[in-house]
Amino acid sequence: MTDRPAQRTPNRQLAALIAEAGFSNAGLARRVDQLGLEHGLDLRYDKTSVTRWLRGQQPRGTTPALIAEVFTRRLGRRLTAQDLGLDACAPVYAGLEFAGTPEEAVDIVSGLWRKDSGSHAELRKIAFTPAGLVVPSRDWLIGKADDRVAREPAVRVPAQAGPVRVPAPPAERPSGHRVTGGDLAALRSVGELFRALDDQYGGGHARQALVRYLEHECEPMLRGSYSEQTGRRLFGAAADLTRLAGWTSYDIAAHGLAQRYFVQALRLAQAAGDRAYGSYVLVTMSRQAVYLGHGREAVQLARVAQQGIGTGAAPVVQALLHAAEARAHALLGETRACTGALVRAERALETARPGDDVPHWARFFDEAQLADELGHCHRDLHQFRAAAQHAERSLRLRSAAHARSRLFSRVVLATARLGLGDLDQACALAAEAAAQAADMRSVRAVEYIRDFERRLEPYRDAPPARGYRERVAALG
Repeated sequence: MTDRPAQRTPNRQLAALIAEAGFSNAGLARRVDQLGLEHGLDLRYDKTSVTRWLRGQQPRGTTPALIAEVFTRRLGRRLTAQDLGLDACAPVYAGLEFAGTPEEAVDIVSGLWRKDSGSHAELRKIAFTPAGLVVPSRDWLIGKADDRVAREPAVRVPAQAGPVRVPAPPAERPSGHRVTGGDLAALRSVGELFRALDDQYGGGHARQALVRYLEHECEPMLRGSYSEQTGRRLFGAAADLTRLAGWTSYDIAAHGLAQRYFVQALRLAQAAGDRAYGSYVLVTMSRQAVYLGHGREAVQLARVAQQGIGTGAAPVVQALLHAAEARAHALLGETRACTGALVRAERALETARPGDDVPHWARFFDEAQLADELGHCHRDLHQFRAAAQHAERSLRLRSAAHARSRLFSRVVLATARLGLGDLDQACALAAEAAAQAADMRSVRAVEYIRDFERRLEPYRDAPPARGYRERVAALG
């Protein structure tokens, strides 16, 4: 890799840290290359590269942040590029870190909100990194719960001693607005609003407004003052909105950005002390992995979610987790494993009762959603008759408010009809879905249509296929 021209001043900070860590130059270079691979980067540094850094040369791009992360892991304390005497950068892998403390989590996620709110186009072009799923999911599963998240304001004492901070917080932080129950209620209400917009019109409709809300309203709350109980609820609300920012990013095919939001939502959920919500974030990550064709990673994420929550969760939550695993097995063509997971999901949902304490984020998982999951699984396993039956059931049960989900079920039904040889019905259903997609800002909706069209290609000269193309062309 090409680096900037060497500076005159040797980097004594880096030299001291290399000595403290006990690295050889070759050993440091090797670890930087290995960390780069975790984030999808093909780096080729060697001991000569490290020698140049020690002489004052500044590595380009993401490398300063990678070097800092290598030392952070080795020495067990958070170090930045500046601590190493290196230029700061905005690394493309930033946001995939699973923060060591709630304070650091706030710094990372707020930086992500600010960059995204600033309409940085390159941020939405960052690639999805399968290797970047491993460390966050592992750290969530085995990580120690945060002992304290409360932030207390500065307390003034008599005389001229000046402001004194309550000693409990680990670091001095700016005091600010005292977070109230009304603030938390507002965050929840905003989440419901943006969720409804996403369901009805697609992730691209109001995604940017959501991110700006996070930057301008949620970040000041996180940096304000709050009690322990309020702080846990605040982190929970922030996790929910951050996951939604990731979900809407996923829907517009900003997959690397979505992945980063999901990782940070997972960390915020840990700060909230909400293992169940953390499992939901992992399931969301699993769904994205399925969509992108990473079935093995999707299975692992779904299983980590199940391990992390245990058997004490509400039946609806258990059903949701098992259904996500089934989708991943179906993608891999693992019929037996998929069937087993689907059976577990069905049994769990059968045991659900009206009086169950179901988290707000899991209430969408009902008979209509389970039928949708079954339809997708049978489609991927080429079991088209069963796929059609379940897709039809999902459409019967699903509310019109969930327009995008209904579109997906309609395309699954069209695909199943095509697989069964019913070309007329398949094309009619797909044309209806294409008309719906035209009214949404959802790349996923468009991709569902395109997937059907690829399957339709062998029949392109048949009258129903020609009619379908004419109807779609008329949509503009």
